[in-house]
Amino acid sequence: MEESTNNQVNEEVVKASPDNKRAIWIAILLFVALVVGMFAFAFFNQPASDANQPNDVAGAADDRYSNIERIDAKHFHIDGVHTVVGELEMPTPCDLLEVEAFVAESYPEQITLDFSVINNAEFCAQVVTPQRFKVSATASEEATFRALFQNRVVELNLIEAAPGETPEDFELFIKG
Repeated sequence: MEESTNNQVNEEVVKASPDNKRAIWIAILLFVALVVGMFAFAFFNQPASDANQPNDVAGAADDRYSNIERIDAKHFHIDGVHTVVGELEMPTPCDLLEVEAFVAESYPEQITLDFSVINNAEFCAQVVTPQRFKVSATASEEATFRALFQNRVVELNLIEAAPGETPEDFELFIKG
């Protein structure tokens, strides 16, 4: 008789009442709603992408260089080769300035000077340091120039070299 009583108790434990089933389903639905709500919150609270911001190409410019809005340089055109030389003040001596010239095939050609900064140092003294640059491109004398610094458009102030002056003799003195 004891054995049959134990079986009855076990069957009652195994059988869930309709109230228990409903509570389990409500708990599952609440958990699923919570997970879906978290994904929706994360999706709709993403910051605006960099692609939607003006003057920006493939990534934001580093704030350390936001003060560089204009580049002064001396321009030489000798035997069909444009050479631009200049100097930029960088925030640290660890900042290495690189520049590439890209010529768009049109008439007159459009030369884009693309300035970028390499800085692999973890720690560096915050001392403003001038960095010189020199870049050349072959194009007609009527070619136009524009400049990008860290993928943003900056003003390019070209000063024509005096007759007989060469890029190797570069000195740039800008007043005011």
